[in-house]
Amino acid sequence: MNPAVAVEGLRFSYPDGHAALDGVDLTVQRGERLAVLGPNGAGKTTLALHLNGILRPTDGSVRIDGVPVVKENLQQIRRRVGLVFQDPDDQLFMPTVREDIAFGPRNLGLSAAETAARVESALEKVGLTDLADRPPHHLSFGQRRRAAVATVLAMDADVLVLDEPSSNLDPAARRELAEILLGLDVTVLMITHDLPYALQLCPRSVILADRRIQADAPTAELLGDPELLARYRLELPYGFAVPATA
Repeated sequence: MNPAVAVEGLRFSYPDGHAALDGVDLTVQRGERLAVLGPNGAGKTTLALHLNGILRPTDGSVRIDGVPVVKENLQQIRRRVGLVFQDPDDQLFMPTVREDIAFGPRNLGLSAAETAARVESALEKVGLTDLADRPPHHLSFGQRRRAAVATVLAMDADVLVLDEPSSNLDPAARRELAEILLGLDVTVLMITHDLPYALQLCPRSVILADRRIQADAPTAELLGDPELLARYRLELPYGFAVPATA
């Protein structure tokens, strides 16, 4: 079986010449939940934007389930890889939550019945069935983030890529989102500075710094190495201890 995500020798420079990634290699197996950790400016979001073809490599390759992320495959790739942005308002633009979630399936040309079924399933998975006909801007921030996740789930994506999913969430919303993500039967890549959240959700983590993958190990192992965390400007919350059995 092909891995869900295979990144080989990925290099990318922005038009101003800034090199954001310089030889990134990363393999994620189907069904894995992987956290991508690293300091600001390390290229984490740049990497995420390559996974569904928003950005194209300067050199190297990206494959999703063996399919190259190239121009002629983008429609197929974007059905398989769903990207949830850090700010849910970047994804929610329709008059109601239901219409936002239906937008993607409709653009795939699905029938009204299939679209409705996908919308209802996505709403149920994120716990927003009762708010389906509310305008997104009337929801709390946590509810909007769940709605953004639902827009991706309705596309029946195999790979879910989340950019800082716990940012700006209160403790209850953070817990609710974690329960949703743990219940999904998809491959998850989570970009985060929230190290306890990475430990809770992702058995494996990588550290992306200085434009390359610097460490790749079980999350508890990485977070239990204070010298490694300090080297790449990563910090656990004061008083937080990585459980010895994690």
